[in-house]
Amino acid sequence: MESRLTELEIKVALQEDLLDALNLTVTRQQQQIDLLQEQLRHLYQLQQGASQDETVGSLRDDIPPHY
Repeated sequence: MESRLTELEIKVALQEDLLDALNLTVTRQQQQIDLLQEQLRHLYQLQQGASQDETVGSLRDDIPPHY
């Protein structure tokens, strides 16, 4: 009976360690997701700005001065 109780206590302790490790992993992944989302928003804003600049005119559309 005593060994069975000890076995259960060991299993619970191992599961608690595993749960802590999983929580840490999920927290790190969420931080990475947040960072990637912020970078994506920034790139989208840059792309939107570039698109607006193209509607005004592109350097490729200008005629060189020697023509």
